[in-house]
Amino acid sequence: MAVNLVQHRDQMKFLISLSDQLRRIVSLVPSQTEYLCDLGLEKNIVGITKFCIHPASCYQTKIRVGGTKDFSVESIRLLNPDIVIANKEENDEEKILKLKSLYPVWISDVRTLDQAKNMMRSLGEMFKREDKAQEIIRKIEYNFSKLQPVNRTLRTAYFIWRKPYMTVNSDTFISDMMQRAGFENCFSNAKARYPKVTEAMLKAADPEVIFLSSEPYPFKEKHFEEIRLVCPKARIFLVNGEMFSWYGSRLIQSPAYFQKLIKKLG
Repeated sequence: MAVNLVQHRDQMKFLISLSDQLRRIVSLVPSQTEYLCDLGLEKNIVGITKFCIHPASCYQTKIRVGGTKDFSVESIRLLNPDIVIANKEENDEEKILKLKSLYPVWISDVRTLDQAKNMMRSLGEMFKREDKAQEIIRKIEYNFSKLQPVNRTLRTAYFIWRKPYMTVNSDTFISDMMQRAGFENCFSNAKARYPKVTEAMLKAADPEVIFLSSEPYPFKEKHFEEIRLVCPKARIFLVNGEMFSWYGSRLIQSPAYFQKLIKKLG
């Protein structure tokens, strides 16, 4: 039987040719794995990473091929996917290039909410789930339209790592989420997208608010004191990193989470 090939362009501008029957999916991006499941494609997913923890049914039943950076190309080869879903930032470039020589790989590049919505539309079209994709996007847009940012801009530092401390600049999805909630990123002008921050740099930035993320480094309350020694006047909060950095259907929940955070700040 003849196979019909359809061309699709990913967010890296690469053109890939796909069968019009995509039955076996490997997803290497946690937030996109959850989104694919919400599109109704969980039964088609055959491989995920160990960080693809949502939904639980997918995490518990699918083959895990490693992490987002250290996934096993051989494990993916054994799954014989029709398509691999990847991300420019989250996945190892060398291994993605290896996969591209074996299978069609669709790569996202998401640094803003608008790019996240474009990703969702594209995957909805590719997997013939346009209506469901549009439904999810409408919910996200509606919830963000109801978000009431802080009534004055707050200088904020958002930490993703410890030893060394690492934060984000303006060219990141996390920073876009911060801005939409009214939090001014203290390190928005840093040259590196994920700059290392010394105690002297943190003190000079003089943030009013400091967010310690649950991922990728699992910050705890026990880390507050070392931050207070540098910034004694800053208000410190543990925050759910998924709400700031997952750019799939979890964005439906983000505005309500930000609103609760804003309420805590008074």
